[in-house]
Amino acid sequence: MGTLFGTDGIRGVANVPPMDSETALKLGRALAYLVRKEKKGTSRILIGKDTRISGYMLETALESGISSMGVDVLLVGPLPTPGVAFVTRSMRADAGIMISASHNPFEDNGIKIFTRDGFKLPDAKEAELEELMLSTELDQKRAKPENIGKAFRIDDANGRYIVFLKSCIDNDISLEGLKVVVDTANGAAYKVAPQLFFELGAEATFIGDRPNGKNINLNCGSLHPEQLVQKVREIGADVGIALDGDADRVLLCDEKGQLFDGDDILAFTGLFLQERGALKGGGIVGTVMSNLGLENLFKSKGINFFRSDVGDRYVLSSMIENGIFLGGEQSGHVIFLENNTTGDGLLTALKVISMAKSLNKKLSECRNLFTRYPQILRNVKVSDKPEFTSLKLTSKVLKEAELELGSKGRILLRYSGTEAKARVMVECESGDLCRQVVDRVTDAVQKDIGL
Repeated sequence: MGTLFGTDGIRGVANVPPMDSETALKLGRALAYLVRKEKKGTSRILIGKDTRISGYMLETALESGISSMGVDVLLVGPLPTPGVAFVTRSMRADAGIMISASHNPFEDNGIKIFTRDGFKLPDAKEAELEELMLSTELDQKRAKPENIGKAFRIDDANGRYIVFLKSCIDNDISLEGLKVVVDTANGAAYKVAPQLFFELGAEATFIGDRPNGKNINLNCGSLHPEQLVQKVREIGADVGIALDGDADRVLLCDEKGQLFDGDDILAFTGLFLQERGALKGGGIVGTVMSNLGLENLFKSKGINFFRSDVGDRYVLSSMIENGIFLGGEQSGHVIFLENNTTGDGLLTALKVISMAKSLNKKLSECRNLFTRYPQILRNVKVSDKPEFTSLKLTSKVLKEAELELGSKGRILLRYSGTEAKARVMVECESGDLCRQVVDRVTDAVQKDIGL
């Protein structure tokens, strides 16, 4: 099988190894074995999913593998990734599984695993799982017929998650009269979001809320917010909310149709909390992709700013290491660690809306809090992922570009952890120079290893 786990669990094309029934069955057995080994008595593993058609297949295989080892299964159906993390904790399950490929198209799927505390599984545990899946050790450790695990459908998981989300904002904050447009990306939040905003009293309009198993993230959601912006302007809404397929990330749109990315959200929420003495740990975690202007803003306000690798698990790791309770990515993964253990699109949207309302400000007044450096990101489909230093043309062009930028900009060249792509990011004071440099570096990568 090779290395199964990437930066966000296992991911691949559905019905093709490693994202096939056979692998899912083995993973279910291995996880159940570890859970049972660490705990006496009845053990339970919770499984949630997004709306991909392949989710049924993978859910069934995981359920079979888990129950074959004598562990019970809790099935919650379509539920956002952060909802799975929360309900795993809430129900005191021994582990949680989310079947989702996040923002990827429906052809892909993935499997993420959470500990009983709602945190993503550590690298060491993933390695242990993979070792068990590759061995024949578990063939002799299956449950006896009388001890095979049972499966239970949990019908109130959505309600539990909604109650949790409402508890994360001040009871004095009302959304009555607020016009909201929500794009659920035909994904995991298509049931939760309407009920949540109904209970909060908002006047909500929904788009991207008719999943058919194949339209998740298709020209909608946080990767394609154009429809959201258009709808906000069309009906004169106060706020637009664009989630991705598993609702762990969000982009916001103000009443003028201007988008907020993760950097904008961190700027506003970070300053809001600092001004109230509520920025626990005195700092914020971003990533190597975070705009330099955001870092300069926090420095000017005396807020410590830490950069992690890209990926919300790395953001979370840095937050824990540095005692920080707010962190996130430009893409819209924002973690309020005091409330949840992973990026949570709905929670983030509620936080921003409630903070703006407490200030009696429109969302547009909570934007443009820092001078944004021109930043261009390009993706190159690649045939392989060798060290960039081993690529003759790429390394040559990279060195030349770094010398040209000097202290006025930076280049970030990395591989995607979930796709066969190289990501080229260039950031500098001049937009023209930024475009020139990113063109040269992208062209070099394309010639060296591009498809």
